[in-house]
Amino acid sequence: MKTKIREVCYTHANLVDRQTGKKSHIGGQHEEGQVPDLYDKIQGESSGLGKLLEKIPGLSGYMEKGRRREADQLLRDTISGRLDQSRLQLGSIQAELSRDIVKAMDHAEPLGRVDTGLRGLAGKIKDAPQGYAGFFDAVKVKEDDLARIYAFDENMLNASDQIQADLDALAKAVRDSGDIASAIRVLDGNVQDANRAWAGRDEVILGVS
Repeated sequence: MKTKIREVCYTHANLVDRQTGKKSHIGGQHEEGQVPDLYDKIQGESSGLGKLLEKIPGLSGYMEKGRRREADQLLRDTISGRLDQSRLQLGSIQAELSRDIVKAMDHAEPLGRVDTGLRGLAGKIKDAPQGYAGFFDAVKVKEDDLARIYAFDENMLNASDQIQADLDALAKAVRDSGDIASAIRVLDGNVQDANRAWAGRDEVILGVS
């Protein structure tokens, strides 16, 4: 059964969490100099930020100082690094499959699609668009906007964990002659979900900029 990555989408000026149905209008009210206080407030209210701080060493130092650009870079490096490792594991799985020419041919197309999805997502995460500069240099940023972005980031970390789990399941299916096609479908679906989730994060940041 496919484990569904939590979906958060952005529509026009409203961000919609598909689990809660809540919307947040993009805007800004807080001074850049107030970011450390804002960080404390959001840390107390946002499970997303708390989990990010637990999972990424060094992030809290940037956040406490209001250094959004450095914090975002660390987040993106962490997530893209995980995806690069996933691609390496996928390559090992493909090499294992190549020992059976029939299986290799049967699964070549969907595995190629997964690899393309992982490569594309890692590349987009590494290379932030030019519009990000407007967000990081903004004098005013609404706390709800920051909290929503932390929710996206938590979702992306969870997505990278899920993709890794999917790859482990696929490796086991290959090793034990299990249902390889089903394992690939789950993996492919979650890679596509992660790509859509990241596109939504981009729209939020560009909307705030």
